[in-house]
Amino acid sequence: MSRPAVLYPLFAELETLEGVGPKSAKLFAQMGVERPRDLLFTLPYAVVDRRLRPTIKGAVLPGTVTVEVIVGAHHPPRRRGGPARVLVTDAETEWQLVFFHAKGDWLQKQLPTGQRRIVSGKIELFDGMAQMAHPDHILRPEEASDLPPYEPVYPLTAGLGQRVVQKAAAGAMARLPALAEWIDPGLLAREKWPGWAEAVCAAHAPTGLADIAAEAPARQRLAYDELFAHQLTLALARASMRRGKGRATVGTGALQEKVLASLPYAPTGAQTRAVAEIAGDMGAEKRMSRLLQGDVGAGKTLVAFLALLIAVEAGGQGVMMAPTEILARQHLESLGPLAAAAGVRIDLLTGRDKGAERTAKLAALAEGRIDILVGTHAVFQKDVQFHDLRLAIVDEQHRFGVAQRMELSAKGGAADVLVMTATPIPRSLSLAQYGDMDVSVLEEKPAGRKPVKTALISAGRYDEVVGHLRQAVAEGQRAYWVCPLVEESEAVDLTAAEDRFRALRAALGEGVVGLVHGQMPPAEKDAAMADFVAGRTKVLVATTVIEVGVNVPEASIMVIERAEVFGLAQLHQLRGRVGRGAAESTCLLMYQPPLGDSAERRLQILRETEDGFRIAEEDLAMRGAGDLIGTAQSGLPRFRIADLERQAALMAVAQSDARALLAMDPGLAGPRGQAVRNLLWLMEQDRAIRLIKVG
Repeated sequence: MSRPAVLYPLFAELETLEGVGPKSAKLFAQMGVERPRDLLFTLPYAVVDRRLRPTIKGAVLPGTVTVEVIVGAHHPPRRRGGPARVLVTDAETEWQLVFFHAKGDWLQKQLPTGQRRIVSGKIELFDGMAQMAHPDHILRPEEASDLPPYEPVYPLTAGLGQRVVQKAAAGAMARLPALAEWIDPGLLAREKWPGWAEAVCAAHAPTGLADIAAEAPARQRLAYDELFAHQLTLALARASMRRGKGRATVGTGALQEKVLASLPYAPTGAQTRAVAEIAGDMGAEKRMSRLLQGDVGAGKTLVAFLALLIAVEAGGQGVMMAPTEILARQHLESLGPLAAAAGVRIDLLTGRDKGAERTAKLAALAEGRIDILVGTHAVFQKDVQFHDLRLAIVDEQHRFGVAQRMELSAKGGAADVLVMTATPIPRSLSLAQYGDMDVSVLEEKPAGRKPVKTALISAGRYDEVVGHLRQAVAEGQRAYWVCPLVEESEAVDLTAAEDRFRALRAALGEGVVGLVHGQMPPAEKDAAMADFVAGRTKVLVATTVIEVGVNVPEASIMVIERAEVFGLAQLHQLRGRVGRGAAESTCLLMYQPPLGDSAERRLQILRETEDGFRIAEEDLAMRGAGDLIGTAQSGLPRFRIADLERQAALMAVAQSDARALLAMDPGLAGPRGQAVRNLLWLMEQDRAIRLIKVG
């Protein structure tokens, strides 16, 4: 399938537009504009009122005005570098135009004395006299119609002027093809949205502030097109995943019963429900693609393990993947006792396995002598073959986009896929990122999890904090001390952590403090973690290596230095490392005063609540979608028009519409299906087009 000919003009070189040469094309490219199509989706962010008025009298100053004037006397600069002044008179009053560094003959040509001209620009009072410095437009009266009554203001990059962008955008709009409507007619009528071409033209020709708001009908429609195309891509991925030959994996329940009997507590209602949802998916002929999201400490690990046991009960294997080696080892340690209770064989595969050891593990895996494999991305390697892989679980989804999900599901001919994410994700974002999946939510915390006391402490009270720590260590408690990542530079971050390690070692004594940071060789990192887990060291100084999944129930104190530089979700994650055991736990957020408004707001939210779902919504409102997930690594699309914070409701509508359309017309062959194909090409969702069911 190739791009429809009707769209060719929008995908031509940018230089085919009048007024765009090689130099400006390079500048446009810096803004992400490489073809006429990109200009259509680069909308003005402001609008200037250029309506003609008879006089500047009564105008709000300073402000932009457009008036017809009679040109009076020219006054050259009085001193070198001073301004040239031109007196003008409108219908009621006399005032001046001011020019710096302008040649006299150019001014005479533009503004001949005694002639009428239309000038438009910003006017202000200077020494009691109204003046306009460097008008934006100087026109003859017969050219008045060249100036739109409302002028759109586009985003720019250095070297690119408004007029070039305006002209290029107009050129792109002149190429708008007539395309059949792809939005559901009922939705279009209900929302009172314009057609696509009409919406593009209206969005580029605002007539006031209301037209550039996200709520303007034209902008809403274009935002919906973007979200709908994205949700169609996810729905097609979901359909192709489900079309892939699935296998019904039905457990006997025997191994799960053994594990549940060995636990000192009963699972929460949410855990039981999630396991039932997963078992239902695995028992169906279609492949499972489910997201398990829960707050820090909501007990996702148990749910995941019970799901893996379903695969083993059915005679197959399961794999659990973690983003880092520390986490993979952590999973192995926490799952070990559960595996022992069930009597299943569990092993670890990471990039560190080499030579004979690795070969032996791979053979055991291929022959079915390992029931459950825990590993890092090493599990992706070509030579890793399973005897009968039934379930793949991916932990910590952020580092794992749609492309990797597809790759993983290809590993086991028909393996089911379960994704776990540690931080709750606001609904609009989870739809954007995981719209191809079904979702199970763990909203309850297991019984016995105590709240963590959270306090804000200024960095000036460092000695006091160390004193508090000394006493806690004497009482047998354990603590984390987290240092910030400075400027994302591992080297600088290293010195921060090492300096703090030395200072605490001097204050608390030899052998009490351990250190773990991103630059350490994996073996040293593991050794430092193992010392802390076993209680040989009581305080662990760390960079954010520990934010996800680390589980040391004996740790009851978390000190976060320079807490103001961390994001909300990250702070919530770090705090979730304590409060896992029987002891009362504390989290101290140390900050460097003075605090900016948003930093103060972040720290206050943490002090007020431990509800990760509320924290995630606040984080989205404060930081925006791209930042929240770290777009580059997340597979979260960059939307040009849609705004996930303000238009969250549209995303849910887009998802249900996309799924409903594919249920009725899986091959997008009907009239609306054909129109939708144009939308997918227009939005460059080429991957989605390849997934459309053929025949």
